[in-house]
Formats: sequence, C-alpha cells, structure tokens
Amino acid sequence: MPDLYPLTEPSAQGLLEVGDGNAIHWEVSGAPDGKPALVVHGGPGSGLNAGNRRYFDPDRYRLVLFDQRGCGRSRPHAADPATGLEHNTTAHLIADMERLREHLGIEQWLLYGGSWGSTLILAYAQAHPERVSEIVICGVTMTRPEETDWLYRGVGRFVPGAWEAFRDALPPEDRNGDLVAAYSRLLNSADAAVRTKAARDWATWEDAVIAHESLGKPNAYTDRPDDALMAFTRITAHYFAHDAFLEDGRLLRDADRLAGIPGVLIHGRLDLGSPLKTAWELAQAWPEAELTVVQESGHTGSPAMREAVFAAIERFAGADERGQ
Repeated sequence: MPDLYPLTEPSAQGLLEVGDGNAIHWEVSGAPDGKPALVVHGGPGSGLNAGNRRYFDPDRYRLVLFDQRGCGRSRPHAADPATGLEHNTTAHLIADMERLREHLGIEQWLLYGGSWGSTLILAYAQAHPERVSEIVICGVTMTRPEETDWLYRGVGRFVPGAWEAFRDALPPEDRNGDLVAAYSRLLNSADAAVRTKAARDWATWEDAVIAHESLGKPNAYTDRPDDALMAFTRITAHYFAHDAFLEDGRLLRDADRLAGIPGVLIHGRLDLGSPLKTAWELAQAWPEAELTVVQESGHTGSPAMREAVFAAIERFAGADERGQ
C-alpha cells in the first residue's frame, strides 16, 4: 500500500447559489495552477469525504470537493422535513456541477468518485464530454432499476433474516410491492418517529449488505450522526424510487459519448451490493476505459483497491487534456 498524501486543508471554500433556494458547499485545495479534479461523492446524500484529498498530490492537482444538494454543508438540509426534494434530481446535480465549474473558472477537470458518484459522473460526462479530461471510478454503478432491485431485494437471498426485517419494517400492504418507494414515503412522513425509525431500518439493511465484507467497517451506516443519516436515507430513497431520474439503460446506451475520454474503472469482485456485471458492461461499451478487478475487495474497498485508485490518479496527474 503506497503512502497517501497528507491531509491538506482547503485554501478556499464557500456556498454557491444554484437556484430553487439551494446553495451547495464547495472547497478547493492543492495547487492554484494544478490540474483540476473534482471528487463526486456517493450516497446519494452522503456528503463529501475530506479523506479523498489524500489521493491527490497537492503540488500537482487543484482539487475540488462539494456536497450535493441537501446534504453535508449544503443548504437547505434534507434532514429537515420541510426541505422539499422536488428540485433534487440528477439533472439538477449535473447543472450544479457545471455552475461550480464555471464559478471556479475551470475549463476541464478529471472526475473521481464511486458508487452513486459513478452514476453522476457518467451522467455529467455524457452531458458535457468536452469538460472532462479523465475519469476514475471506484465501485461502478449506473443505478438502473435492475441494480436497485438487486440491492434492496435480490441480495436478500444471501442475508434472508436481515432482508425480512427490512421488508417487515414496512406496513403489511407495502411488503410485496416497491420497497424503496414505500420507504421513501415513510422517510417523508409528517410523523418524526416514523421518519426516524425508517431511517434506522434502512441503514440497518445497508449495514447487513456489507457485513459479508471481511474488510468492511461495521455499522458504517447506522453510526452516522442523526442529521447525516436522515439526509442520506431520505435522499437515497428519493433517487432510487425514481430510478435516478434516468431512462433505464441510458448511461450504457450512450457510452459512446465518452469516446476520447480516458477512464479507469476499479471494482471489487466480492462486491455483493453492486456486482461486477455493471462495471464489465460499461468497460465493453467504452473502449477508452480500462477495468481493474480487485479480487479481495467488496463495496467498501480494500488496501489493494486504494492502491489502484492512487495509481490511476497519479498516472493522470501529469497528463495534458484528454490524457495526452
């Protein structure tokens, strides 16, 4: 495992008004004249992770992190039940990223992220391919209905007790239908106790899915602070209940729009919640992308996965536009 870079502090940060009453938190670190890069966090609704700065050489990268709508230090916060989610969609987040790029005066940037972040990266890059120099994804998802159904129903065959508890926490009339949509309704209930229980039940299931990963962190979801947990579960259920506001299969179908953008896809073979098939399909449709399969890793990563991410970001640090 290589030594990552020391954790640096932001040199600039702020709140950017993006419309609909929303303001997104952003921060910049590293070299002012360095290669621009953007970290796109997962979730949806997890908020930025400052530790991601350690992958980027602060002498060679100008690194941007931001909190997507409704989470982290962005405002208004989705933990507040009065915060509506009707203006929180994939199209809104793509527009926010573009507004942030323009605000910071960046022409092109490398995109790095994983899990939900990979879906948003792909959607942004297909909408604005001329603004993307390279892509590094760790834990590939495209948030297709089949992927969501697998994560919240199919995986239950491996952990039947935990899945039945997840299902049976819903009202009886919702247990045989769309579980994600049913949870989304509970997470938007007028009753605070109902919202709190639904958030805890959802997070308990998320923990159960990664419990099979020997290198995973126990209680990664349920240990979050109350406000962060509520924002994460509420936003995640909102996006997944609406199929990420994307036409089914669109990101794979339109992978040709990524032509000319070098990419590195890094995925754990033991990722139970997001099986390797999605990363494999994307690599077949995007010739400029190389797929690295990390044998011992699941969704929560491993030392070998971190090494692969670090190596990819190091490789692109000296690259000119479009990886040349």
